[in-house]
Order: sequence, then structure tokens, then C-alpha cells
Amino acid sequence: MKIACLQLNATVGDFAGNLQRLAAAYQRAVARGAELALAPELYVTGYPPRDLLAHEDFLQASEAANRALAALVGEVPLVCGILTQNPDRPGKPLFNSAGFFQSGRLLHETHKCLLPTYDVFDEARYFEPGRVCEPFVWRGRRLGITICEDIWNDEDFWLDNRLYPLDPVRELSGQKIDLLLNLSASPWSQGKERLRARMLQKIAATERVPLAQVNLVGANDELVFDGHSLVFNAAGDLLARGGSFAEDLLLVELDEKSASENQQAKMTTWPEREGQLFAALSLGVRDYVRKTGFSKVTLGLSGGIDSALVAAVAVDALGPDNVLGVLMPARYSSAGSVSDAELLANKLEIEYRSLPIEAVFQASLRHLAPVLSGAPPDQTEENLQSRLRGLTLMAIANKTGRLVLTTGNKSEFATGYCTLYGDMCGALAVLGDVSKTQVYQLARWLNRHDEIIPRASIEKAPSAELRPNQTDQDTLPPYADLDGILELYVVQGQSARAIVSAGYDEKLVRDLIRKFDLNEYKRRQAAPVLKVSARAFGPGRRMPIAQQFRHA
Repeated sequence: MKIACLQLNATVGDFAGNLQRLAAAYQRAVARGAELALAPELYVTGYPPRDLLAHEDFLQASEAANRALAALVGEVPLVCGILTQNPDRPGKPLFNSAGFFQSGRLLHETHKCLLPTYDVFDEARYFEPGRVCEPFVWRGRRLGITICEDIWNDEDFWLDNRLYPLDPVRELSGQKIDLLLNLSASPWSQGKERLRARMLQKIAATERVPLAQVNLVGANDELVFDGHSLVFNAAGDLLARGGSFAEDLLLVELDEKSASENQQAKMTTWPEREGQLFAALSLGVRDYVRKTGFSKVTLGLSGGIDSALVAAVAVDALGPDNVLGVLMPARYSSAGSVSDAELLANKLEIEYRSLPIEAVFQASLRHLAPVLSGAPPDQTEENLQSRLRGLTLMAIANKTGRLVLTTGNKSEFATGYCTLYGDMCGALAVLGDVSKTQVYQLARWLNRHDEIIPRASIEKAPSAELRPNQTDQDTLPPYADLDGILELYVVQGQSARAIVSAGYDEKLVRDLIRKFDLNEYKRRQAAPVLKVSARAFGPGRRMPIAQQFRHA
């Protein structure tokens, strides 16, 4: 049997656009001989719809879209992620469902059983879990239909880390299914594509059943979906893998007994990690800008490595004609920083403007003199320069219809080494989940064939240039130490004692943890952060601001 995985990009709430994309892919699959087609989790509504699910007109539009989808499907069935109503009470009013469509009708619904409520997920807020795990029989085949999280609870793979007592896959395989299907909207984080592939391969081989997973691709708000749809035979051999961070149509003959050497090699051969990360950031920028109705962006170019990398990502995502760089030198900006910013803009072939802020800074100091006079210069004057740059960028954005991209990285966000209403101004924090160490790695990867980011931007000591001879290390420890502690504390959730036991200086650990916790108020007001790690700042890390707990 030929099965088609329609790895597609959905926009939340764009019912007409999502259906148009789905219909075109479905028709291509049918024309190429597909006998069964799959589309991702909640594809019709877009994922995640979040509190749009509380609006009656959204639910009505979803029901109308389900009817329109049924009318588009002919003799070749389509299994697609849809929103359905739960008629029973007590219980949540909605199901996250997989609809089996054929010949103009919705023939069967399967409801998602395992509803994640960790990290960025909050599905129990909206959905009633499915209670029944039963195959659907079609053309004599017993189909086990699951939705995303339903397949992430294999007791042999996860051992003591299982989150749910129920394993829908084991329930279905015990009923002698002939094919296991999984409709997924699995957000990406670094390395997750490899983990997902190993897990699915083990399930196919252990349960001795062919397995096809179709995964969403694209970005919605802070979440990036990588695609990498996968199809395995009953021996656990890889038959097909979808593209990285791009739409794809996989057409696979499931009855093949063995996979080609080329496909088997794909289980162990993946694109470079830096390439994957850069592609994720580029897709995140492209979809955020376009799905919010914009086409152009602007950002400040300081001559440093962070703004250089964000500019390179923006050019890859949107094209150079849609990126405007703004140089805003002040009294402490070095000549090298200005020339490095100009060199980068010319390398990327983007338009740039130079708008020095010195005169505005002096005017601001005169304006504030009645309040500030008599006190020595401190962070007040430093932050004022940063806020004047934010003011400049926001004015340009308002007048030219652009979005502002912020250029701060995760290390800065973690420690509060950033200015509210200054360099934090903007619509999207492109590097907000990328540590400074990774920024250097990405910059060197980007320069692997040709110097795109000026070498001086990479090699010079990083500096905010807000006071004489300033460097980041005046305030922060070496980034290798900072980022190592950041990973252990924020991403892995380890205690201060455990981090010290890992070899870090105790005084440094406790100082950084204090900074991480105290600066939650800044991050709460930051632009959305593209999530590319297992734990990003944003909705996946819900820390209180007004709290007095101090870690042991």
C-alpha cells in the first residue's frame, strides 16, 4: 500500500489558507498513486490555537472547515488532525482529534488520549482526553491511529521517565493492528529530531508493525516545527524521512520488506547541528514576520557578533531587500564597531542607515539634569543610550511598516545584561534561546566557506560600548562558565549544590543563580523568544517574579 505523508505548514486560524494548502498536497499525492494520505495534528486550525478555542466563532469556523475538508476528499482517504466537539458532560467541551475522511464524509474520529501539560504545552486546559484506544478497520486493515503525545510514552524507551500510566501504542498493538499512524505537531529543540527517530524506530521494531508519522513544519509564535516526518517498516527499517524545516510530500510503499541502504543511512546521518539551528531560526523569523502580516524588518547593527548573526538570519529568512540595518553610534562607540557594521551590511547586501544618537543623548542629559545632577554617572546613563536606540528603531518601524528584531542572546537574557525598553525593544527575540557560546559557534559555521560575519566581530571582546573601555566580562564571568551553569540550572533544572559538584565555583554559581532569578521581571516583558532548546525563557518556564525562595 502506498501511503502519503503531507508534511505541511499551517497558520493558526487561517482555515481557508490551510485547507487550500492541504487540498493541493492531497491532490498531488493522489495523482502519484497514494492509497492513503496523512496530515499533521490539528492541521485545519493550526497548532497551537491556544485561547482561540474559548471563542465560539472560532469553533464554528473550525466545524465549517471540517465540512469543507470532507468535501475535498475523494476515494483516497485522508487522515487529518482536526478539532471536534465533546458532547458529554462533565468534561472539557473539545477533543484534539484525527479525522478519517473518505468520499466526501468524515467516517471516523480518534481522540488524543495523552494531553501534555509540561513545558510549552497546556492541552488539558482545552481538551478532554480520549478514553478508548481501538483500531479503525479500513479495507481489511486494522489501523492504529494516534496523535503526537500518544506515541511518546513507550515504557521500554522511557523507563522511569514515563508521564502517563496509559500507553496507547501498547493498547493498540495488543489488538493486532496492521499499521500504526501518528499525526504530530512536535516542536523542535536541538537534537529532538534524532531522539524522535530513535523512539519511533524502536516502537516499530518492538511492536513489529509498520509506522508512519507525519509532523508539522513551520513556526507559530515562539514554536518552530521541523518536519522530519518518518516512515518505518515492521522491522524498524527507515523507509522515508521528510525534509528539514521545509514542506515535503513523502510517498512510501509500506509493503516493502526492506529499506534501501540510502534510507537506512539516514537514521545515522543528519545535517550539521549548526545548520539545523540556523535553519530553525530562519524559519522562525520568516513565519513570524509573514504570519503576522509583515514582510520587512529592521534591527540595530552594533558591529558586534549578536546583531551580525541576527542580520544574517533575517536575510536568509526574508531576503536582503526586506532587511534594514540601523547604525546608532554614540560617544563610546569605537571606529572599528562602525566599520564592522558597515562591512557586514555590504556583505549581506542590505540597506543600512547611520543615525548617531550623541546629540539626542546630550539633549536627554540636559532634560534630566534637574533630577540627575550631582550624582556620578552609572547605569542610568548607560541605559539611556540603549533606550534612545530602542526609540530610534521603534520610530523607524512605525513609519516604514517593519518589525523590529531584537539581538540579545540567552546568556544576556538570563543575567539581565540587557536594557528594558532599550535593546530589548522589538517584536521577536531571535537569539533569546541561543547562548553566547552557541552564537560564536553559529557565526563560525556561517563563515565556513566565506567571511560573512566580519572576523573582527567574532574575535574582539564583546562590549555594550555604553561606558569607556567597557567589555562584557567587566560584569559577567567568561561565557563558557556562564553558559555551562545556565544549561545546568535553567535547562536541566539542577540544584546549586549539584552544579557546584559538577566543578563550578560555588560563589560564581550562587551569584549567577541569583541573577537568573532576579531578572525574571525583565524577561516577562521581553519579545517572544524563538524556542530552540529543551527549556527556553517564555511560556515554557513559568517562574514567579515576586518570590523570596533562595536555592540551597
